[in-house]
Formats: sequence, structure tokens, C-alpha cells
Amino acid sequence: MSDFQLALDLGHRPALGRDDFLVAPCNAEAVAWLERWPDWPAHALAVYGPPGSGKSHLLAAFSSHHRLGQVVTTTGEALTVDAVPKLVVHASVVMVDDLDRLADETALFHLWNLTKETGRWLVLAGRSAPARLRVRLPDLASRLAATPAVGIGAPDDALLAAILVKQFADRQLRVGEDVVGYVLGRMERSFAAARAVVEAMDAASLARRRAISVSLARSVLEKMERDDRQGDLF
Repeated sequence: MSDFQLALDLGHRPALGRDDFLVAPCNAEAVAWLERWPDWPAHALAVYGPPGSGKSHLLAAFSSHHRLGQVVTTTGEALTVDAVPKLVVHASVVMVDDLDRLADETALFHLWNLTKETGRWLVLAGRSAPARLRVRLPDLASRLAATPAVGIGAPDDALLAAILVKQFADRQLRVGEDVVGYVLGRMERSFAAARAVVEAMDAASLARRRAISVSLARSVLEKMERDDRQGDLF
């Protein structure tokens, strides 16, 4: 494998910097595909997965690994017809994140065609495979359906634990293994939940002026569960 892969021994040495991407079985295939660039079977590639699964982080890691200006990134919401030539003129790879929030189908159609015609590459990232994206333009739908797509799956316990440790560290919070183990055994099994739990525990720690402990973690998780139940009533 190339040095693009930011490897992580999940059992011993979690990466704590914001520029580190945690590689695990659930995302290893997506990492491998990006490592093989430009040796792809087509000029376009789609990466999809649930919210908070690390799609944007993976794209950022790919971008930072290559020469400045070689890779440009936009979002589905920001993509416009006028922006397409400017995105393609200098970059070798154009990446569109948050494809689910696509605002202009014609812009994506032009971008798909122009990157292919000019020998550029296109990376699309969203919650679901592009073939499932509801678009009205038949020609765009056929192109999206033909785009190779690789999914990021649900995290296992080792990756969730590493994500918790990393997100605590990103906030300059030190927590013990007992806290991580307690939270891991009781939280929803998703990337988004890990982020929400860390945010809530950080806020509670600041509000109560207390270090993060199992006791604080218990109260935060219980409150989040109560809030979820109340939300289901409305």
C-alpha cells in the first residue's frame, strides 16, 4: 500500500491528531480504492456511508496527501454550472462531498462529463450510493448508476473506542479507559452517536466543573436517553 494510508493499531495506539484517519475493516476498502488512484476502472468513484462515518475526513486526508491544488473539493449544495469550469481547469481530481444535498443536477451532469472529457477524476461522497440518488435527468442517472461505488460500513467496537478517544483528545479532554469502556457498552453503535456523546460529556463537564468520570458519563447517557424518548413523543 502507498503511504497515503494512515494506519492505526486500534488496540494500542489510537491516532489523536485531526489529520489522522482511523483505518479499520469497515472503511479499509474505501481507503484502498483511494490509494489506487489514478489506477481506477473509470474516471469517477463514489464513497458512501452513514453520517459521521468519516467520509469528509477521508477526502481531506486524500487531498492533503497530494500536491496543493491537485485536488479541489466542493459540496453538492455549493455546486453550480458556473463553478464547474473553475473546478476542473487546474485540478486533477474534483471531489463533491454531501452529494445528498445536491442542488443543481445540471451542474453535476456537466461536471461528470467535463472531468471525463479532460482526463480528470471525480470523487463523489454521500450517505448512499449515487445509483440511489433521486435525480430527474435520465443521462445523469445513467452515469451515476455506472459509477463504481464503495461503502463505509458500521464501526466495530475497536474503531468506536478509537473514535471516542480521538474525539476526547481533539477537545483536549483526558478520560480513563473505564469511561471509554462504560460509554462503549451503552451508546448507539454509530459514528454520529460517538460524536454526540463526546459533545454532551464535554458540555456537562464544563457546566459542572467536573472531570469526566464514569459517574458523569452515566448521567449524560441517561439524560440523552430521556431526551430521545421525549422526542419520540412529538
